[in-house]
Amino acid sequence: MHIISSIEEFSTVIEENGAVLAYFTTEACSVCKVLKPKVAQMLSESFPQIKAVTIQCDQLPELAAQFRIFTAPTIVVFFEGRETIRKSRSFGIDELKAEIQRSYSLLFE
Repeated sequence: MHIISSIEEFSTVIEENGAVLAYFTTEACSVCKVLKPKVAQMLSESFPQIKAVTIQCDQLPELAAQFRIFTAPTIVVFFEGRETIRKSRSFGIDELKAEIQRSYSLLFE
């Protein structure tokens, strides 16, 4: 997953890609470290056209605030520039995959 370094970079990624998964995390989040590889694997196997990015909330607090991110991990999925899915704290990979599948199939299949 590409690490975002500025608000401008994040805006550009959303504008230039039909589908973006933003993984909001912090350095202290142990759940984030376990979940991130599972999310990356799910994307590469099932949703190859989704651009995955990571946002370190402790390094970009203004970006986290702009998207109302209050806890980590939070995953926000954008389709055609619109926030479509938001998952925070405790959720399952299968649950996330099922929600992404609906929008992904409409856009890419």
